[in-house]
Amino acid sequence: MAKFKQVNVVYSDRFLDHDTGGSDHPESPERLTRILKNLNHGPLGDSLKLTEPSMASNESVFDVHSSDYLLRFEEACLSGRQDFGHPDNRICYDTYDVALLAAGACMNAVDLSEKAVDEVIFALVRPPGHHAETSLPLGFCFLNNVAIAARYWQKKYGRRRIFILDFDAHHGNGIQELFDSDPDVFYASIHEHPTFSFPGTGYEEDTGTGPGEGFTLNIALPPGATDSHVLKALKERVEPALEQFRPDCIVSAAGFDAHEADDMSGLAYTTPVFGHIGSFLAMWAEKMCQGRLVSVLEGGYSLDFLAPSVEMYLGALALKI
Repeated sequence: MAKFKQVNVVYSDRFLDHDTGGSDHPESPERLTRILKNLNHGPLGDSLKLTEPSMASNESVFDVHSSDYLLRFEEACLSGRQDFGHPDNRICYDTYDVALLAAGACMNAVDLSEKAVDEVIFALVRPPGHHAETSLPLGFCFLNNVAIAARYWQKKYGRRRIFILDFDAHHGNGIQELFDSDPDVFYASIHEHPTFSFPGTGYEEDTGTGPGEGFTLNIALPPGATDSHVLKALKERVEPALEQFRPDCIVSAAGFDAHEADDMSGLAYTTPVFGHIGSFLAMWAEKMCQGRLVSVLEGGYSLDFLAPSVEMYLGALALKI
């Protein structure tokens, strides 16, 4: 019988209070409740630990987003508007506080990784974040959770060199924009080709600018790409980049919408491949940065397959060898 490390899930029921308008919107609270139920009743149940997050301070968010943007976001929520920046970006009165709590959860995940490197740390949060730019909400995202966590890791713990792997089906335009000229943060994204996929960014020739040139790796897969495509990309392109960069820690922007059953992309991964992705990350974190790895939930909208995919991913990260 497989033995697992402790899986520390940073989660709050407050994340369910971000109301996107019901079942017609793919980014629903049920995404998180399904994941939790599946984890509790599956093989990781005995290894599961829940940690209640704390809200991010405005100062921490200002390391990533402009003060004017944060003010506009807060005003939009408190004024009773139903969306912010685009009709897809549904909001409610509670969204601003919930987004700050999600960002705080990712910072708490960093704290946990520093204290207990033998645990698997997963920030089970919503709203997601990787599309949010400095002053622009996009793709259901308002605050860039991964970027906030990376900056926090640098500032509080002095972990200067951060490697971000984004395996969401959609390119993380926000993460790339925020770190495009930063040589201390390497951003690698495996996503559906931008010709066919939202948000239309992430071409392979985009490799960073100025001092950040060479520290962005975009791997654009064709529609219909399967498990073999992502596994080849991880082995032949991401791994050499990691070995050359030699990070102090790794942040995983963990999106699961590349699943063949998820109609938010044209990619065709199967559930088990997310376990393989987890195995790669576990190996790299152990080999290169003393196990310092934080995973943050991004996309994944097929309710029947999101939870099993997350379980496969976390199970691979947690497997004791």
